[in-house]
Amino acid sequence: MEYKEQSDILKKVLGLQKEPLAITFTNQEVSKGKYEKISICKAIKLAAEGDCFLIDEQASTCPGGSRYCGFSGEITGEKKRRLQNFLTKGEKLTNSLVSFERMQKLSVAPPTGLAERIIMCPLEKAELRPDMILFLSNPEQTCRIITLDTYWDGLNPTQQLIGALCHTAISYTIMTGNTNISMGDWTARSHQQFESDVVFVSVPYERLNNLIAAIPKCSAGEAAIQIPEDFQPD
Repeated sequence: MEYKEQSDILKKVLGLQKEPLAITFTNQEVSKGKYEKISICKAIKLAAEGDCFLIDEQASTCPGGSRYCGFSGEITGEKKRRLQNFLTKGEKLTNSLVSFERMQKLSVAPPTGLAERIIMCPLEKAELRPDMILFLSNPEQTCRIITLDTYWDGLNPTQQLIGALCHTAISYTIMTGNTNISMGDWTARSHQQFESDVVFVSVPYERLNNLIAAIPKCSAGEAAIQIPEDFQPD
């Protein structure tokens, strides 16, 4: 099934207002897509509206995005002290040095050095095989995506809820192969003005064909619910 066909099915069945995004980590030279200074969270928003982006270490403008997407390594010393102060006293996203460290060390390590660039574009415009699909969906659409994703195996995906948007929406799924649901982080949501009902759902691309195959069979897709008589109310 071609990427555009996959995209068309998902948008039609789920009623998505935003484009499902194809995200690919690659060392290949590619020509399609904007190459400009941009943060990962802004690229997510604009790509969901139809744009394509090529992002590497030089293009990424956010130190957090560069680290969580693997372009730069773990910070130490004075740089870490500045980041600690920024998150606890500036952004005020975590209370103390201890809670900051827990948030960092108890999450999955970022994909440091994985690839030279990331391609982020609507699935219908993808040229290379995606590594994952990112949905910007409302809660009802999110419920349907997760139900379809788990229809065949019934396995509850392990979640990573807290952390930077680029971590929970991209690198966590890249590194674990788990489907993930994220609300993002408050700074990214407010700064990029994501709609209040947007949820970020990350699905490994290798699961997408099974998700789509579940659509005609699952009531979260297109299958009609059938209630036996003995389950019907009097």
